[in-house]
Amino acid sequence: MRILIVGAGATGGYFGGRLLEAGRDVTFLVRPARAAALATRGLVIHSPRGDYRHPRPPVVTAEQLSGPYDLVLLACKAYDLDGAIASFAPAVGPATTILPLLNGLRHLDRLDARFGLRAALGGQCVISAALDPDGAIRHLNEAHALSFGERDGSASARVAALAEACAGARFEARPSGAIVQEMWDKWVFIAALAGSTCLLRATVGDIVAAGGAELAVALHEECAAIAAGLGHPMAAATRQRNHALLTTPGSSFAASMLRDIERGGPTEGEHVLTDLLRRAAAPPPLLRIAAVHVAAYEARRRREHAPSR
Repeated sequence: MRILIVGAGATGGYFGGRLLEAGRDVTFLVRPARAAALATRGLVIHSPRGDYRHPRPPVVTAEQLSGPYDLVLLACKAYDLDGAIASFAPAVGPATTILPLLNGLRHLDRLDARFGLRAALGGQCVISAALDPDGAIRHLNEAHALSFGERDGSASARVAALAEACAGARFEARPSGAIVQEMWDKWVFIAALAGSTCLLRATVGDIVAAGGAELAVALHEECAAIAAGLGHPMAAATRQRNHALLTTPGSSFAASMLRDIERGGPTEGEHVLTDLLRRAAAPPPLLRIAAVHVAAYEARRRREHAPSR
């Protein structure tokens, strides 16, 4: 199976690196600057699950790309989706499978419009990782899992082939017959985590110490109600797990969106918070405040980075 990993950042670099480590035929589609950095320093993963380094990982830039590939694993940020689609389109043939690992669900509409209704599987991952200043991938905890499946819940040969390709790699991979529900469950949790930690500029543990645990739980319930209203109710066990993660004393857990804000970068607020808010029958108050808060940050960032006249 020829695998194209779109992006060699924290998520794509981690899962792509683990597949490369397992001997799979992996190529990273990257921008020229990242290609130069990988050529100089290699692909480096620091992880509690075991470090890995490849001195010269296979890379290609958009100008060099030719296809088709069997699998395109899409691990870009949601705000880079349009550019990513344009860059990897030459790699997509009639039999190519696209596995997107983006947050939310808005990206599926864009992929369907560009490549047809069958090309993209549903997919989601659970990992906390970041790039070090030197470009190394820092895996921040022990979770490193992904699940994938046909969006209609059916079994298929391509899902089985993907599961086989992931077998033996140093991460947890699981085919799912309910992948769309899993994507909704993750979206609800990410929205609650991002909304609370960004709005309060604090980790889960600091929010709990400040007496704000019930705010995070209430935001989670607003998001879960939107999902339920659209036909994707959350299971009781998943709700209890999420509540525990959002209310753990001393937890250093925070959304990657908070790290994006703290470094002054772009965020996925439009795709994680605002898009969920748009789907609500009536705008819930905490989600609306969180979405507007991040949107206001983005407006300020655009104004401050606008070219001078």
